Amino acid sequence: MAAWLAVYRYGLPVDLTGLSPSQWHAHEMIFGFAFAVIAGFLLTATWNWTDRETASGSALALLFAAWAVARALMLSGTGLLWFTAAADMAFMFGLVFAVARPIVKTGQKRQAPVLLILSLLTGANLLFYLGAAGWIPHGAHYGVHGGLYLVLGMVLFMGSRVIPFFTERGVGYKVELKRRRWNDIATFALFPPFLLSEVLLPHHLLGALLAAALLILNSIRVQGWYTLGIWQRPLLWGLFAAFMMINLGFLLRALMPVTGIPDFLPIHAYAVGGIGMVTVSMMARVTLGHTGRNVHQSPPVVTLLLAGMTLSVVFRVFLPLVDASHYSLWVALSGLAWIATFALFTLVFAPMLIRPRADAPRAGAGSE
Repeated sequence: MAAWLAVYRYGLPVDLTGLSPSQWHAHEMIFGFAFAVIAGFLLTATWNWTDRETASGSALALLFAAWAVARALMLSGTGLLWFTAAADMAFMFGLVFAVARPIVKTGQKRQAPVLLILSLLTGANLLFYLGAAGWIPHGAHYGVHGGLYLVLGMVLFMGSRVIPFFTERGVGYKVELKRRRWNDIATFALFPPFLLSEVLLPHHLLGALLAAALLILNSIRVQGWYTLGIWQRPLLWGLFAAFMMINLGFLLRALMPVTGIPDFLPIHAYAVGGIGMVTVSMMARVTLGHTGRNVHQSPPVVTLLLAGMTLSVVFRVFLPLVDASHYSLWVALSGLAWIATFALFTLVFAPMLIRPRADAPRAGAGSE
């Protein structure tokens, strides 16, 4: 994000042969940032689902190294595009293998959509690199837009699983939330055509109509999950806020044909509001849970992190609607809020991850 602001706001020269600056930025936020979050989530979740190892030790270190090399190379632009592509695709293929192997061995057909989205994301990244190299016309465009909507689809799919589950067990009282199977079926039937319309037919009326339908379906879904107790739990209302930001994106997209709203505003409602908010909420929750801490009593800093992400959305989506004349300033302030949020997250949560679990026996305990 800091590199993007330096390029966008201050004109830092970067070799971007074959790409526009916005495509470079979008690729790194989707396949560098969001896909890394998905990787961490799935490597852990799949291990829990199947009770079989995904990647650890040297295998995990190799996956991380491939990801890190690709990110470092891409910071300098496209001058070493094929080396970047080789590292990035090694990471993605390695992740698909690590996640698919235990799922296939245990025959968990329920996880098939996860593998499908993961494989399609890998294909979208490959399409991006082939487009950047000039081998496939508009490949970079298809790759980053396809990647964005696939990540959004992953959030919608996994959210339908975890948000009601977390809510029922986290509000501190007995509640039975509404899970409407017809809604899930309708949502996952309409989302692929919406994805294809947005990638292949940008600004088309069809995309607006599908966005309106998804807005209605997702609103009904979230209403069924809602209970008043979420407002006492930041890690719960953060997830609800993420889904409402996705709804904002659907609303803005549905209004585009009759209002002239530019397409980058719904895109950033999905990306900054939806994906960004769910990322902060889930990473905080997973860190607390997997380090032996109470996920129902989150530290006060979580509220501050969610406020920072909300501020980033306000600058990136809402203020450009009100005052487009200062658009460049709003982008810069949104980026700074994003950077501050994740810097604070790292400062608070990194020590939890590099130290022994909070519930681990202390050395010498029980010796008396």
